[in-house]
Amino acid sequence: MKIERIHHVAYRCLDAKKTVEWYREHLGMEFVLAIAEDRVPSTHAPDPYMHVFLDAGGGNILAFFELPNSPAMGRDENTPDWVQHLAMKVGSVADLEATKKRLEAAGIEVIGITDHTIFKSIYFRDPNGHRLELAADTATPEMSKNLDEVKWAMLEEWSRTRRAPRHAAWMHEKELAAH
Repeated sequence: MKIERIHHVAYRCLDAKKTVEWYREHLGMEFVLAIAEDRVPSTHAPDPYMHVFLDAGGGNILAFFELPNSPAMGRDENTPDWVQHLAMKVGSVADLEATKKRLEAAGIEVIGITDHTIFKSIYFRDPNGHRLELAADTATPEMSKNLDEVKWAMLEEWSRTRRAPRHAAWMHEKELAAH
């Protein structure tokens, strides 16, 4: 078996309607499906929910659950805030720059543009507090080839030492020299 694509990724939301409206307005995602039940299909537990689905492009679906009878939303406090996020690809750095300006004009705080050498990105939060990233690829074919050639060696070294391998240090050497 081979996975074809992500069917959907689901997160929790505070308000399904506000979430759909926010993603439509700020990220241009179309609202494609709503499912509401009084019982959870997989467990049969009595727990009403609204499940909404948004088109994230390329056959990818971003979904949200509004759960009115569950405790307040939280997050994994043992994981740094910057780790858990959803990154979505945009077509160009110009698209990224324009989106950053548009989000900021709407009062949304944006971090970046951050240069990751092989892509540039911005970070911001949706109305539920989920961290989002928009990324524009900037890698050259040579960069991609170099990273592909060292990925297994990097993983093996990390697995043994739990220290960052230096195989791809070229990606951040300019940034480190600037600080």
